[in-house]
Amino acid sequence: MSLSDRFLPRTSPAQPEYGPSGWVVIVPVKPTAVGKSRLTDAAPNRAALARALALDTIVAAAAATAVQRVIVVTEDADIAAAVRRMPHVDVVREGDQRGLDAAIATGAAAAGPDTPRAALLGDLPALRPFDLDTALEAAEAVERGVVADAEGEGSTLVTARAGATWISAFGEDSFSRHKLLGCTPLDVPPDSTLRRDVDTAEQLAEASLLGLGARTAAVLGASAA
Repeated sequence: MSLSDRFLPRTSPAQPEYGPSGWVVIVPVKPTAVGKSRLTDAAPNRAALARALALDTIVAAAAATAVQRVIVVTEDADIAAAVRRMPHVDVVREGDQRGLDAAIATGAAAAGPDTPRAALLGDLPALRPFDLDTALEAAEAVERGVVADAEGEGSTLVTARAGATWISAFGEDSFSRHKLLGCTPLDVPPDSTLRRDVDTAEQLAEASLLGLGARTAAVLGASAA
């Protein structure tokens, strides 16, 4: 399988049917007009870069074998229009409830309590489906799980198996706070693409070394031309 193939959305004829045990992955996405403000100097069009980061994350998540469905929670019309064309991806409006955890809770409610759920940050442009599959396989053995970011302070993925009450506490030092809430750190390699979220130009450079998704690479390529 080529690198580009790993980022293609799944298509029905070539893919197996997924049963009710498949994971539902919730991806919250801020409106790109205001998101990723610390990346202003990384590309001339910060909004386009923020949109590309989110879409590459969503495409990779939808391509993971363990994922039955991706729920994107957003008020961004451009993001919503783009993902509605993707197989296995649904859009839920954030509504009046603001904040990352509130948006994720909205997605978790849409998924329902009887399915395994996972919240994935929408700023993982180097994410490989295999790395997400590896984490979700580990998450099957615990009631709630968490994956630390590359710095070991934040969280990029939080999971809850079927029947578990959904909880999350994203933000500063979220890895420690998730552990205090009972989330078990998942055995994910330090170099996993799942751990490289992007908030700064330096983190974007690190993600580039791992291999960016097609949309992020295109935005950065256009800015360098």
